[in-house]
Amino acid sequence: MALISLGAASAARAQEAGWTPVVDGLALFQSDAALNGGGGFSANRQYLRAGALYRNPEGASFGFLLSYGQVQYDFATPGAAPWGDVNDVSFSAPFRFRAGDRANVLIAPSVRWDGENGTGAGAMTYGIFAGVSWEISERLEIGPAFGAFSELGNTDVNVFPALLVNWRFADRWRLSTSTGLGASQGPGLSLSYKASDVVDLSLIARSESNRFRLDNVGLAPGGVGEDRSLPVVMALQYQPNPGMTLSVFAGAELDGRLQLENAAGAVISRQSYDPAGLVGVSFRLTF
Repeated sequence: MALISLGAASAARAQEAGWTPVVDGLALFQSDAALNGGGGFSANRQYLRAGALYRNPEGASFGFLLSYGQVQYDFATPGAAPWGDVNDVSFSAPFRFRAGDRANVLIAPSVRWDGENGTGAGAMTYGIFAGVSWEISERLEIGPAFGAFSELGNTDVNVFPALLVNWRFADRWRLSTSTGLGASQGPGLSLSYKASDVVDLSLIARSESNRFRLDNVGLAPGGVGEDRSLPVVMALQYQPNPGMTLSVFAGAELDGRLQLENAAGAVISRQSYDPAGLVGVSFRLTF
């Protein structure tokens, strides 16, 4: 899901009007996790996103973001692996504007493609994330939001609530909306402590649900795979200047579940997996 977080959007208002190119990326390793049905797996994830955001003199902003990523799954029993590497391509066009003196509106439509090689247009979904927040005070901006996305393998629409919040409840502490980079859908929150002018420490938790189209070979030809989890990580963020942010993080993937559906939409396998360690790095550059 490629979105502008509330904190990032607030920072954008402090910038001069005009275009701002942005590039960000992520590399993440998930350690071995045992499946309740036997066996186990690990995973490597890499994502790269690029685009540009424009701010007009009145404070409204819009832009476009294009991302590409891959998740490389390594199952302990390759012959019984439900799927192989999964690719993700997404395009989003976030738009933010003021409504009245204190309200800010965020609308972010997106189109994405998630699947193994050769799955074509059958791996495409689309949706929107939208919300409105109010500047209650100089320290607090908060409001409701929702996501609505089409789903692979059925005609359902995945709708979930979320909270837009940017709350500086103490001089060095902030609670804010957390957003994902890459093939993730679901809300999240970040609790951050500003250790110095250039270093932040954060506790981040989010709900993730990744669904992807499978190719025409394997255990479920033309079916759908799903990887659902609740990652919780501690992150150290280093920002030597306003145009560069580097982060390292470590934590655990909790409440994990893998699901396999055939081409007709019937569930043929559903397995939970044990908590798995997570380590990774990310960066963000603006020009």
